[in-house]
Amino acid sequence: MGFLVNSKKALIILASLIFLTSDTFANDFKPIIVIHGGTSGLGLTKEEFTKREKVMKESLKTGQNILEKGGSSVDAVIAAIKVMEDSPEFNAGKGAVFTSDGFNELDASLMDGKSLNAGAIAMARTIKNPIEAARVVMDKTPHTLIAGEGADRLAKNSSLEIVDQKYFYTDHRYKQFQEAKKSKEVLLDSDKAKAHLGINTEPYLGTVGAIALDKNGNLAAGTSTGGTTNKMTGRIGDSPIIGAGNYANNDSVAVSCTGTGDIYIRAVAAHEVASLYKYKKLPIEKAAQETIKEVAALGGTGGIISIDKNGNVGYAWTKDKLGMYHGEARIGEEPKVFWPLAK
Repeated sequence: MGFLVNSKKALIILASLIFLTSDTFANDFKPIIVIHGGTSGLGLTKEEFTKREKVMKESLKTGQNILEKGGSSVDAVIAAIKVMEDSPEFNAGKGAVFTSDGFNELDASLMDGKSLNAGAIAMARTIKNPIEAARVVMDKTPHTLIAGEGADRLAKNSSLEIVDQKYFYTDHRYKQFQEAKKSKEVLLDSDKAKAHLGINTEPYLGTVGAIALDKNGNLAAGTSTGGTTNKMTGRIGDSPIIGAGNYANNDSVAVSCTGTGDIYIRAVAAHEVASLYKYKKLPIEKAAQETIKEVAALGGTGGIISIDKNGNVGYAWTKDKLGMYHGEARIGEEPKVFWPLAK
């Protein structure tokens, strides 16, 4: 009798171990970080690509290192974006474009897919790394979006690094601004670049973004931009708008967008990817592609990066008009940055 009791106990313990083990594997996510560096015109040269590829690989490795150490997707996204914000090669942070009044105004947003908390800033003029300010809004205020002087003041009071407007000045962005003023155009990084600025200043890059899945299955998304050259002072695009230029939810996807921001807002593009994935059951890449079609139907151009809750990646952009700088890094693999044009 004692033998039977002990045997039953042993079987129960064994079954429990099997259950726990299978449950662990079921929740064992393979971390990944994906980034974009905006879009480019169709006249892109290998030399132009290589300059941005170097920064993007550094961005990916920075985020990848955090994920390898067990860090959160939110931390990885912020770290990756900061690398691109600090580079004059991108229209975010250091390389921001000029408004019609000659200012640099910056937008950024961040969303945590686990809690659905989000934070964003817009029209900031003195914040060195806008993505850090977006986190302050998310973590330390009851609000989601703070703009203008209020955003700058919040960043300063939160001990973020504050810079003078001259920090954002770059010769190539100022030249773009002057050319845009002459032609009275609002120039996107993906549109009209060759016609107005010549092959040497194309590509004319835009928004940066990062999305990540960590070992706990938590998704996060971040986006940062200087907007569009010669935009009206005070204009806010899609990048700081949750659901338009940025979205993350653990039950579906993480998304970051780049392109014609005013149209991405009208299409609620980032959330549309999530909806197509969750409710229409489209694969993540198909969901992103269908969303880009909606943007194009409204007259917009641009691109989307996305990750679903299982770590599958989806890329999409208006390939007949432009290309998108994008890259990815999984744990244990070398980061990859892809040539942004359709071959």
